[in-house]
Amino acid sequence: MGSGEPNPAGKKKKYLKAALYVGDLDPDVTEDMLYKKFRPAGPLRFTRICRDPVTRSPLGYGYVNFRFPADAEWALNTMNFDLINGKPFRLMWSQPDDRLRKSGVGNIFIKNLDKSIDNRALFYLFSAFGSILSCKVVCDDNGSKGYAYVHFDSLAAANRAIWHMNGVRLNNRQVYVGRFKFPEERAAEVRTRDRATFTNVFVKNFGDDMDDDKLKELFSEYGPTESVKVIRDASGKSKGFGFVRYETHEAAQKAVLDLHGKSINGKVLYVGRAQKKIERLAELRRRFERLRLKEKSRPPGVPIYIKNLDETIDDEKLKEEFSSFGSISRAKVMVEVGQGKGFGVVCFSSFEEAAKAVDEMNGRIVGSKPLHVTLGQARRRW
Repeated sequence: MGSGEPNPAGKKKKYLKAALYVGDLDPDVTEDMLYKKFRPAGPLRFTRICRDPVTRSPLGYGYVNFRFPADAEWALNTMNFDLINGKPFRLMWSQPDDRLRKSGVGNIFIKNLDKSIDNRALFYLFSAFGSILSCKVVCDDNGSKGYAYVHFDSLAAANRAIWHMNGVRLNNRQVYVGRFKFPEERAAEVRTRDRATFTNVFVKNFGDDMDDDKLKELFSEYGPTESVKVIRDASGKSKGFGFVRYETHEAAQKAVLDLHGKSINGKVLYVGRAQKKIERLAELRRRFERLRLKEKSRPPGVPIYIKNLDETIDDEKLKEEFSSFGSISRAKVMVEVGQGKGFGVVCFSSFEEAAKAVDEMNGRIVGSKPLHVTLGQARRRW
């Protein structure tokens, strides 16, 4: 390549440095509205609103691509948290390489925030400690949920923020500021701590005749209990599982060791330490990732397998039972000579939907039997 020819690689690098991510957008914001908002900052290449590939509905974020990096930097420094359609938006540099975000380096977690602290206030509170790639107060329909994330461009900046801000009172609330931890890491910490101190026991696979009093009688042999509960559906029918909370860890541990696998009225009990929700979801995610890595092609969805189906359950009934957890592409009961074989498959559009279905439906009684629900292998044909 001659010295007078353009350098495509260099041009691409310069182009990427001139692109901004725009988040927290009102659903009615269009590409044209973004263009009109950011055009005064400098010449633009284009603007884009990101949309769902199926429904084409806006996802609440987009990109503004400037011709010159200096104009993008000026917009980032002066226009962050401005309004479009009456709603403040968040700006940050577009990160086409998401390895930094996925690594968690420089990312911190803040909790116990006063609800009056918004994204703008959070940004200016923490920008004193280094360059911020992104910051976000987590909200729902009622406003701030009291926690947030700030991602710095370096570990040193994150450490400074933790050192200076952890334990500080903001609007009369003492905030916690610490290193961001991925769900799997938090789940591992909870699991390690609870294994040594747990008092809450999970019990499943007992009969319909089991009530709170009978469950308490069975488990009180191992020590004083604080609460005993058989979980029931809206009609009052037992779901086939429950919880026993003991006063001491020793009693809970003894109950698990003695009662797990014991046959009660012809049913083999499962008795174990009651897991926190974060542990259950982390385990499901790990299992799904292991399955995904075995796949040679992208699956059309995320399947779950259901065993111990009642003979009255057909495809339509199976889909109906699981439809509340998300979008289902297929639901099928395996049959042989017109008779259900007692198991089936439901395919969801996302891992989160499948994980929620497994978490809430495993052990639930449908018809006359408790279901056994697990994540499936996506490439299997059915």
